[in-house]
Formats: sequence, structure tokens, C-alpha cells
Amino acid sequence: MSEAETREGVDVYWSFRSPYSYLATKRLRAMAAARDIPIRPRPVYPLAVREPGFFKSVRPQWVPYLITDVVRLADYLGRPIGMLDPDPIVMDLATGEVEAQQPHIGRLTRLGVLAAEQGEARGWAFLDAVSSCIWSGQAWTKGGVLADAVAAEGFDLAVMDKQQADESERLEAVISANETEQAKHHWGVPLMVWRGEAFFGQDRLDLLEWRLDRA
Repeated sequence: MSEAETREGVDVYWSFRSPYSYLATKRLRAMAAARDIPIRPRPVYPLAVREPGFFKSVRPQWVPYLITDVVRLADYLGRPIGMLDPDPIVMDLATGEVEAQQPHIGRLTRLGVLAAEQGEARGWAFLDAVSSCIWSGQAWTKGGVLADAVAAEGFDLAVMDKQQADESERLEAVISANETEQAKHHWGVPLMVWRGEAFFGQDRLDLLEWRLDRA
């Protein structure tokens, strides 16, 4: 590929609350390591935060189908899946009501941005460690569970937590900019964008790789 194409890269809009983002992460991480173009993680807030009324308007079949689909997809991909302990978003799944005060998702997303700023490989390593911890059903807010998970990838969670708190305004601006770019193409995650062409969902990774190969 040309130097210009190498700089161009793929932007991946990704959320800690999305099971499909989690299930795509191992493959995206491998793609980032194997390909000679940047495949950049761009953390964004989940739809429950960006559009708090969204889950109040979905059809009643939506959540049961989602659960069924995520569990079988995890089984198909050989990835662990478990009950969230806790959910990164505080909401009533029965009513779709999202709490105004969210104790987890802001911190997680800012941490994700910090890791991504260290480069694609480091960003994917952090997102992989944290999402695997959350979506495999671990009690990720207890004791040193999350700290141990990211330490295995070479991150010091205490240092990162201090930085995300100290730089919260800057990091929130990065998240907002990511969401603005995401909204030009689609509202969902994971969303991969290559040369202005959007590929929504983990089931479009094959199509994305086909497009990259043709380039």
C-alpha cells in the first residue's frame, strides 16, 4: 500500500457496553497486528448514554433475541460469556429507563481513550482485557479483578485512573469527537470506517477484510 493509504487506516467505533464490540475485539486486535494499516480503536459511549430514550421504544422481542444471539455467537466464536456483574450501564432492563448518574461507563470509556492514545496495539490490548473481564461475567468492580486483568497486558490501572480523573475534560472531548465522526455513518457499534465506507457490526468483519485486501 502507498504511504497515504497506510496513514489513512480504519477507524473502529467501539463501546464497553456492547457485547458485539466485545466479540469482535479479538479479531480486530489480530487484524491490527497483522495488517500494514492502522486499525484504530475509537471508544464511544453506548447508545443508552447517547440516546437515553432508545430502549424505551424498542419492541419487546428485542432484548430476548439479543441475549439469545449473543450467547450463541459467543459459543460459535469460542468466547466466554456470562451475566454482567455489574452491567457497565445502570438501567432498568424491563422499562428501558437509564439512570442519570452512571458510576462506571464514564471511567471505562476515558480509560479506553487513554489506552488508545498509546497506539493501536496498546489500545486493543486494553479493550480486550477489560471487555473480556466484563463480558465473561467476572465481578470486575470487586477488589483487584480489573487491575489484574489489565496488568496482564502491561497496564497500571491505578496510574491510568488518576490520569483519567485529572484529564477528564480533555478525554470527554475526545469521546465527543469520536461520537461526532461515528454519527456521520451509523449509530451502532462496532462500526468500522475505511475511506468513508462504513461496516456496521461484528458480522461485517469478513466484508471489511475483503475490501482491505482489494485495496
